[in-house]
Amino acid sequence: MAMESTRFALTVGPVLTYWPRQSMLNFYAEVADSSADTVVLGEVVCSRRHEMKPDDWLALATELRTAGKEVVLATQILIESESDLRTLRRIAEQREFLVEAGDASALNVLTQGGAPFVLGPHINIYSRSALHEHARLGAVRWVAPAELPLASLAHVNPPADPVRARGEHAPALATEVLAFGRLPLAFSARCFTARHHRLSKDQCEFRCADDADGLLLSTSDGHPFLALNGIQTQSAAQHCLIDAREALHAAGVTRLRLSPCAQHFDEVVTLFERVMNQGAPATEALQALGAMSLPGGLANGYATGRPGMQWAGA
Repeated sequence: MAMESTRFALTVGPVLTYWPRQSMLNFYAEVADSSADTVVLGEVVCSRRHEMKPDDWLALATELRTAGKEVVLATQILIESESDLRTLRRIAEQREFLVEAGDASALNVLTQGGAPFVLGPHINIYSRSALHEHARLGAVRWVAPAELPLASLAHVNPPADPVRARGEHAPALATEVLAFGRLPLAFSARCFTARHHRLSKDQCEFRCADDADGLLLSTSDGHPFLALNGIQTQSAAQHCLIDAREALHAAGVTRLRLSPCAQHFDEVVTLFERVMNQGAPATEALQALGAMSLPGGLANGYATGRPGMQWAGA
């Protein structure tokens, strides 16, 4: 197969579930040795999770940068308190690392400071005009909402006429999509994991730490349906675009986000590098992913304009 001249940059997204500190450090030690280009760090789901503090994330960011990775610091998705705002400001106002805006409050701080930033997947960008407006504010990269079909991406940020970042002779805004991992479906002020265990949110006993990949929910007839991750609801299935290389190129996508899972993630990164950038067959990679017995299986419905939990080969 003829390869495109431009490789897909691989981004390791933030760890969304709650892992012990040592597990987190071991995970990023593996990432440092992987073929990933970019690593997104930070607690984006729940401020009560305290295994890693802002100073820890900054120290880890420095280590990963030394290992040759581009590091992006992500802000929390749902801001609920003044304490959350203080943490957000600390991340957004530092200038050592690029910041990924999790919500509109992060955008407000970032645009006041005039620094370039990444538009996170939960910023509602569904049109070219909206993307252009955020580019004027300082966005240099766009992580598309997970529910957008690939065919729609080419209308929002056309590969032949891309939206440009701010400034004279500015580069094109890069389009990044979720290419592997559970779909981030919703956030709530309630903690569904605590509710499942009949606990209050403020006295949750950090039960989400018991489920390294979230608490799997099934339908009444036994089919995996959703995963609970504290205040976040995710798909049970792993969204996977490893067989959509040509469609991704046609949509103008240049960056692929791989959302961490507790098992086999180093293999996932290797498979995507081989298929997307070295021309290895996607069919063999799909067989390898199937052999991992990932909870919930694989899905790509949203990318192909179908219900998100469906699977349709490229």
